Amino acid sequence: MNSKNIRPIELLSPAKNIECGLAAIAHGADAVYIGGPGFGARKNAGNSLADIEKLIDYAHLFGVKVYITINTLLFDHELQAANELIHELYQLGADAVIIQDMGLLETDLPPIPIHASTQTDNRTLNKVKFLEEAGFDQVVLARELSVEQIETIRKGTSVPLEYFIHGALCVCYSGQCYMSAAINKRSANRGECAQPCRLKYSLKSSSGNDLYKNKHLLSLKDLNLSSYLEQLIDAGIYSFKIEGRLKDKDYVANVTAHYRQLLDEIIEQRTDIRRASSGHCINSYQPDAGKSFNRGFTNYFVNGRAKGIWSIDSPKNKGEQIGKVKQVGKDHFTLDSTVPIHNGDGLSYFDKHKELTGLKVNRAEGNKIYPNSLKGIKTGMQLYRNFDKAFTDNVNNSTTQRKVNADIYFTETKDGFVLSIHDEDGIQSAITRQLEGDIANNPARALEQIQSQISKLGGTIFHAENVHIDLNSDWFFRAKDLNALRRELIDLHLTERLRHFKAKERPFASTEIPFPKAELNFTANIINEKARQFYQRHGVTQSDWGFERQANINDAELMRTKHCLLYMNNQCLKEHPEAKQLLPLTLYNDKDQYTLEFDCKNCEMIIKKA
Repeated sequence: MNSKNIRPIELLSPAKNIECGLAAIAHGADAVYIGGPGFGARKNAGNSLADIEKLIDYAHLFGVKVYITINTLLFDHELQAANELIHELYQLGADAVIIQDMGLLETDLPPIPIHASTQTDNRTLNKVKFLEEAGFDQVVLARELSVEQIETIRKGTSVPLEYFIHGALCVCYSGQCYMSAAINKRSANRGECAQPCRLKYSLKSSSGNDLYKNKHLLSLKDLNLSSYLEQLIDAGIYSFKIEGRLKDKDYVANVTAHYRQLLDEIIEQRTDIRRASSGHCINSYQPDAGKSFNRGFTNYFVNGRAKGIWSIDSPKNKGEQIGKVKQVGKDHFTLDSTVPIHNGDGLSYFDKHKELTGLKVNRAEGNKIYPNSLKGIKTGMQLYRNFDKAFTDNVNNSTTQRKVNADIYFTETKDGFVLSIHDEDGIQSAITRQLEGDIANNPARALEQIQSQISKLGGTIFHAENVHIDLNSDWFFRAKDLNALRRELIDLHLTERLRHFKAKERPFASTEIPFPKAELNFTANIINEKARQFYQRHGVTQSDWGFERQANINDAELMRTKHCLLYMNNQCLKEHPEAKQLLPLTLYNDKDQYTLEFDCKNCEMIIKKA
């Protein structure tokens, strides 16, 4: 197959900070997305330009790309600073910026690729096609899309498609949730989401009867599409994205390594796809996505609507089921389980109030557990492990390395001795030097020493796969001279790789292609004049200000979601028309009250302030 027809597949990992970014690269990420000093959709996950520059320089040694999140909505007075930041990121060599606010496209941007954040609500062919024609270089699709819907978008577009495969799920379509802004004045579109969807609510019918009482009714399980990667590849996904820009290093490392292994297994069996970056990972532990923070897993809507996407008992990390309490003693309990428990493990359980709570294992002697507290522990109680200390220590103390295979050549010419390196990407570097040497008394040992010294690449990103030596005489060289020559070559080659993988320039060209709609309401998220100008240029004749710029919006749709509480309660209106007698439904807690509406044609639930 022509190499031009081999499609790259990108594993995209999150980075809260440079430590997480380096861990992602070491464990196999093809790209990393990270927040800059401001304007990112995770307000508490910002990083200095100095750290971003370090991350970019290291990433580019492997051909790994670094995308910077500038994906909040911006007020007029913030646009200039955001534009200046993008210029600085361009100068540092960032590979792309991820944006939500269309106002940025009306500013003077540097020639840097622009990605459309999932916050721009990318769930239809028309929307993705518009974004492609408007100049975006990559589009992050809505998490709610099925394989079939992705295929439809792929057939109608050519822009690279990005899709979440793991991590926390927003219950609302991304970019369309206004619940936090409405009740806490903390806008999700400004990176300040208070996560009201993870709170407890009750649900009552029109008759006043509670269908649910004090449950986390809007809380979803976490996404895990480990079993669907090949289907998504065939559907047209280019970039496979892991959620988690607030997660710690152990999460990023473990989950990245998990998906790296799965994708590599698929790539090895096929000739039409390849990795999007260079190198191979040598893991010091076996990754296990189930060991990292999760609320239980779901495949969400990748295969259409299904049961069990919700996590209504708790929004916390319950962990893996390990067994039941067999007996409770004075300072310990015994566990009916063969799962090995370690000192320092964290165990969880639901107490008498049905609240998820936990304990720490001070000491474990087989199935006899000495915890820091026995409060609430009862015989027959189901226990879970939400912190595996031994596994987490293995991840945090990991010696996992990422290496680029290379062949080393040492030859003798009329101009001197040439040491060269040819790496797996076809990049070559060479240096020619005069070396002082003597004819070896023991040619075999001298040759062995030469091979040993020029292949000592342990402290570098390279692995010497083959060493080729072609000399005219049986030379003996001092080890320090060979070492100096090797170090000089590696420094030269690192510079050459940085030049080779330098970020591609992509000037943004304004267009006037029509937007799919001529009239836009507040859900278009327009909060600055330049964003309004953008839509006007693309044929929009009427547009309202976004939620963050209006003091009050009557009868506002605070959330639209594919998660349906009637469906969860086995009372889907399509299947059970008699359930209409329950309407209107009211979602409430001690502080807030909402009215639920149901768009059954599109299988969506709508939440409005009561």
